Amino acid sequence: MPSKDELLNIFETAGAIRHGHFELSSGLHSGMYVQCALALQYPRFAERLGTALAAIFVDAGIEAVVSPAMGGLIVGQEVARALPEANSKHALQGGGVPALFVERDASGKMAMRRGFSLNPEQRVLVVEDVWTTGGSTQEAMKVVQEVGGNVVAAGALIDRSGGKINFGVKAQALIRLPIESYRREDCPLCREGSAAIKPGSRFVRGAP
Repeated sequence: MPSKDELLNIFETAGAIRHGHFELSSGLHSGMYVQCALALQYPRFAERLGTALAAIFVDAGIEAVVSPAMGGLIVGQEVARALPEANSKHALQGGGVPALFVERDASGKMAMRRGFSLNPEQRVLVVEDVWTTGGSTQEAMKVVQEVGGNVVAAGALIDRSGGKINFGVKAQALIRLPIESYRREDCPLCREGSAAIKPGSRFVRGAP
């Protein structure tokens, strides 16, 4: 298992840890943003991160990995690749543990589409890139339960919540990276007059 410093070095080498004034997908503001996609774009980095995360859950009898789109797609694929196929009676021989994803439909609700399905009580690990509020992971867990799967664990590359999220199942991230985040009305960066950038888009929200 790589050390925390070795794992952090992957993100730093890829320029995935950014400093500034950001509006996160949760709506919270922060002075630091972790863009895991910048690290995961490199296949060897993605493989190392996925293998390290899979090692945490290797004894959990995982039969499928489910990730919320888009952030969880690559890490979910790499975690599933690294898990032992023998644990999953639902795996196609030689195909490995299946990696599925959920995505938002036209109404904005998270759903399982594209012909994906789970067998009743299939043991599922839900995987995300970063936890801030845990909202995307919780939505994915709900979808899995609705289609009959059994969520037994949740994992992420980075937990920036300070360990405050309770998913109701075994949950662990590779790295705990406590980063302050604020509601817009409480954001000290906004009060200083800077504008929050929404990463991944050209959207800039002006300070109140």
